[in-house]
Amino acid sequence: MADTTNGADAMTFLLSVPLEVTVELGSVSLPVADILKLGTGSVVELDRPANAPVDLLVNDRKIARGEIVAVDDRFALRITELISSERAL
Repeated sequence: MADTTNGADAMTFLLSVPLEVTVELGSVSLPVADILKLGTGSVVELDRPANAPVDLLVNDRKIARGEIVAVDDRFALRITELISSERAL
């Protein structure tokens, strides 16, 4: 009979490992000269329409898409689509 205690301990350990979670609204590529001109009140136009879904990344890998919502006084993400591991690559 196999001892599953070590497997359960490993799974418990893995479930407590923190991962970096990022919500990406969009991106833009700017020359250094334009970046140096940025200041308070500057507007940086991103590469996505305002109504487009945003990406949820875990450790820089896209895992879902969703929409920005407000929860009390904070922004949050409502997931509308999970990305399969084949499509995330």
